[in-house]
Amino acid sequence: MSNCVRRQADSSAAVGRGNRPRHTRTSGEPLNTTARTLRSSVSVAGAGLLLAATGVALAPAATADSGLPALAVSTAAPAEIGLAGQPVGFTTTASNVGKNDTSSTRLIYHIDGGGGLPPNALSLQYRLSGTAWKTVPLKMSDLKFFGELPETFPLAAGQSRTVQLRIGLPMGTPHNGDSNGGTDHLKLTTMISYGAAGAANDVDEDTVKVGALSTSLSGVPATAVVGGPGVTFRATVSNPTPSAYENVTDVLYTNRHTTVHVLRSGAWKTLKPITSNAEPDLYGFDVIGKDASMAAHSSTSVKVRVAYRKGAALGKTDVAPCAIVNEGSIPFRGSTFCGESASIKLTAAASGRPTPTASAKPSAKPSAKPSAKPSATASAPAGTGTHTPTASATPSTTTTAPADTRTHTGTDTQLASTGSSGVSAIAVAAAALVAAGAGALGFAALRRRRARG
Repeated sequence: MSNCVRRQADSSAAVGRGNRPRHTRTSGEPLNTTARTLRSSVSVAGAGLLLAATGVALAPAATADSGLPALAVSTAAPAEIGLAGQPVGFTTTASNVGKNDTSSTRLIYHIDGGGGLPPNALSLQYRLSGTAWKTVPLKMSDLKFFGELPETFPLAAGQSRTVQLRIGLPMGTPHNGDSNGGTDHLKLTTMISYGAAGAANDVDEDTVKVGALSTSLSGVPATAVVGGPGVTFRATVSNPTPSAYENVTDVLYTNRHTTVHVLRSGAWKTLKPITSNAEPDLYGFDVIGKDASMAAHSSTSVKVRVAYRKGAALGKTDVAPCAIVNEGSIPFRGSTFCGESASIKLTAAASGRPTPTASAKPSAKPSAKPSAKPSATASAPAGTGTHTPTASATPSTTTTAPADTRTHTGTDTQLASTGSSGVSAIAVAAAALVAAGAGALGFAALRRRRARG
């Protein structure tokens, strides 16, 4: 069990569990039912609240001569699952630690996501035999989920049976992902009982971490020239969780004056912009392709080129990445996870190229007094000379990328800053989509990551 806290629902169910105290009596001694009931009530005070919510009562004490089974339960819950991802497998082992058989063992589950999950957020499946997965019907009450295996199974005295299950947080359905809600952990409670009376013998509790996709930009230049050839950088979406993901779209947000290409199979491919009626000036581009699949603990990266056409406003602009799971017919709507934006300073194209003045008699030796302001020569390879940042250059918060040997006309080799040093039109537009419910999930997850960092 991961991060497991166990609660004993019946003192007699501790049979076969090591050195746990349990009530015994000697021959001729009256059975101290009051003491046993008191111990049971104290040990399961919290479990009793859960049982009341699910309509399951605590089991009476199972003694050797009572004829009642004594059941125990142990769940090996997954350490982590991915928000809006595919389910992750785990097991529950039911044991009959008493001397009496039961013909109908029941397994009941309670899942608490902290009140931040919509009714269609959670899935729970099981299989007792075979390869087909079956659904555990779930009901929501007081913002918590409750469900019971539809099938019961016999369990003889001294025997155990392991049930395969898998739990997920799909956050909606394919191509209709929830855009609000989320959590960073689940509290999974397993209860075992027998018969139709609903009596619970034992309770097991686990905590399951909830992770998510992350998306980022790297190597974004600090400046770009309007009407120039464009700037190149990388867009990456990562899945650090044990959940696989389906229907993933990694969106790069820019303004409407951009043309975006991605490098695929050695050739640049022009991407079609996607817009939303809520923010017509905000352009989105599917840089990894729509509805991609991602395996557990995987990542995918693509090289992107962004060119700013004539008409783009000079000054600061942003490029921002967001990964959307189960995007539907409404653009940008789904379970959304956004990374940090990067700022680019747009400058005007130079009116003309300066003509280098050739020396009548080239000197074999460098001048003893260098110029106060060094200037790059026309023949110097791009990115190989010493770069002196000017006061107007955007400070870099990342290390400088390796020098690019190709010539990029009018672009600064310094990298763009990330985060939010001021609010750009792109950031405002993205925030408007979030406020409209198209990405609140991802921004909430981003805030949690920053708070923990």
